[in-house]
Amino acid sequence: MSFGKQVVATKIELIKIRRSMQISKMVHKILDDKREVLLKKIDEMIDEANKARENIWDPLDDIYKAVFHSYLTLGTSAIQSLASSTPPSISVDVHIKRIVDVKIPSLEITSKNDSSDLTYGFADTNSSLDQATKLIRDILPGICKAAEYENAIFSLAKELEKTQKLINALEYVIIPQYQNALTFIKSTLEEREREEFVRLKKVKAVIERKATQ
Repeated sequence: MSFGKQVVATKIELIKIRRSMQISKMVHKILDDKREVLLKKIDEMIDEANKARENIWDPLDDIYKAVFHSYLTLGTSAIQSLASSTPPSISVDVHIKRIVDVKIPSLEITSKNDSSDLTYGFADTNSSLDQATKLIRDILPGICKAAEYENAIFSLAKELEKTQKLINALEYVIIPQYQNALTFIKSTLEEREREEFVRLKKVKAVIERKATQ
């Protein structure tokens, strides 16, 4: 059915619109089920994200304190020089998984060295820098997982928004227009049948009258 055009009141059009109505209701049911699954998955991801964040806040507070003390005692130039010469402590591989047909990046984190090993000398550093380095290495995997969950929540929420818009379009625009079209065609066909019935009765009466004469 092409919306915006005048509906043709024929039995063929009635059959077409009935089929379109059935398909629309099937699509609506599928989208409604998808919405429920998305809501459930978003709730699960929020729980996981909250757990991941809980393991981050306390260590972050200690890290900020240790880094701040390192900058005060060693200076910005020394910290930046050490940071630029320190090799990465983890590697992150990105894989794509699907949740309700939504592409979600999944992070596989691998530590490159032991968190107890330090890659710089001790002559020109202090214990604050050592503490900050170890804490940062330990917390990085948790930060990556928290970021993964946050991104999953954002992607699923966008898909939920799209799904809800489609559901609204079906509920408030498409299906009501089909219903109005069906009502119009049925009433028009019934009116035609009544007119045809009256016409046939008149014709029959005329034929009977002529036969009697």
